[in-house]
Amino acid sequence: MKRREFLAATGAAGLLPMTRAMAADSQAAGGERDYYELQLYHLDTDEQRQGFDAFARQAAIPALNRLGISPVGVFYPQTELSPVYVLLRHPSLESVATLVQKLGGDEQFLQQGAAFLDAPADKPAFRRMESSLLAAFRGMPKLETPVKSAGRIGQLRIYESPSAKTGQKKIEMFNEAGEIEIFRRVGLNPVFFGEALVGSKLPNLTYMLMFDSEDAMKAGWKKFGGDPDWQRLRGMDEYADRNILSGITNLLLKPAEYSQI
Repeated sequence: MKRREFLAATGAAGLLPMTRAMAADSQAAGGERDYYELQLYHLDTDEQRQGFDAFARQAAIPALNRLGISPVGVFYPQTELSPVYVLLRHPSLESVATLVQKLGGDEQFLQQGAAFLDAPADKPAFRRMESSLLAAFRGMPKLETPVKSAGRIGQLRIYESPSAKTGQKKIEMFNEAGEIEIFRRVGLNPVFFGEALVGSKLPNLTYMLMFDSEDAMKAGWKKFGGDPDWQRLRGMDEYADRNILSGITNLLLKPAEYSQI
């Protein structure tokens, strides 16, 4: 392959997820699928954490809900101070693109969040923030809140693939091949499944599960491992991890007391 053709081919492959999302968004009357913004706030001190909690509870979540972004999830690592994970459910790409401007025009948000928003450079409210944009899978187009108990725990998993093509194969495994339905049947309680359009560790898919407890999580995964439909899927060479996955991140998270997910 000539260098020009190679660059064109690889560049097009990199643009595939965003191109698909834009096409689906333009055709989706009434918001047929969600878009998710997964934010990570890196904190250095307990004071920053307290400030973030106050900002999220009193200013950010109420303002986001007024804009139709609901529910909003806020999650912490089980033992570490940070990062804080914030999950925003958007009804469209336009909602993502206009969020900062809309919040900037909300006087109630600006007043109630002033301590966080106006923090000086020598005493910042947080060290740095990262963000990823995800498009909901066809097999689960809307966010769900399957577990609402006070002691619930979340499991956030990121599956990296070696190429855009193999990444699509793993998404196919969840959608068309039925892995999402297996998850539901064995009690793995999905919150969302999303294809990463923008962010780090691309190409990847990201999903979240929710459980009443760690024991419930372990029981669900044990049942999943022994499920005959899962055994059949994992035995198919086209879906073998060695062919379509290059890395897995597994995080256990605890929802903040005020989290809506």
